[in-house]
Amino acid sequence: MTHYLESPNPEPFITLIAADDHGVVCRGLTALLSSAPDIKMLATTASGREAVELSAVLLPNVVLMDIVMPDMDGIEATKCIKKLSPRTHIVILTSLETEQTVVEATQAGALSYLLKDTDPDELVAAIRAAGRGESTLSPRIATLLMGAMSRRRSDRALHDALSDREMQVLLLLAQGLANLLIAEKLGIGEKTVKSHVSNILSKLYLTDRTQATAYAWRHRLLT
Repeated sequence: MTHYLESPNPEPFITLIAADDHGVVCRGLTALLSSAPDIKMLATTASGREAVELSAVLLPNVVLMDIVMPDMDGIEATKCIKKLSPRTHIVILTSLETEQTVVEATQAGALSYLLKDTDPDELVAAIRAAGRGESTLSPRIATLLMGAMSRRRSDRALHDALSDREMQVLLLLAQGLANLLIAEKLGIGEKTVKSHVSNILSKLYLTDRTQATAYAWRHRLLT
């Protein structure tokens, strides 16, 4: 069942949808975030499919996404939301901490990956960071990603996971273009470019534009 809590709010509020099939989790998140004046919970849902539908209509800044849910899991829902609303940042909040799940969520477009034992204050900070397009990882998840990155570097090029549009943005970024110029060249919004850059950094396991530029040149992606 979907629970609508607020109408969409303009900035500077961070608008949020929470998707978790455990009602107690959604109620806890609602109670926790009620004391954060800069975060507005728009809706909660127990369904991955409904999370996609809500995101397409409400266009939240952030979606808190569980992995295991009925009818559509959180990874598939993340893929769908990123296609429908590229500016929406996905924060995975789950009990699962396997390397495969972490990698799949990252490749699906998740910006952050947190475990449900995350301290409440750290969770609120991660939501605010996601609102700025900044990634947050639970320490154990960061360790898993580092191991996956080390192994996968020898298996295949990480940039194979980039979409065509993300590759276009990476190549322009590597040429030193700012987000505004990239947006003008590709005919898209500057905020959309920022979202693509965040996805690129996440998929390539990088932390900033400088590393992305070095990656593009090191792998001879530019001619």
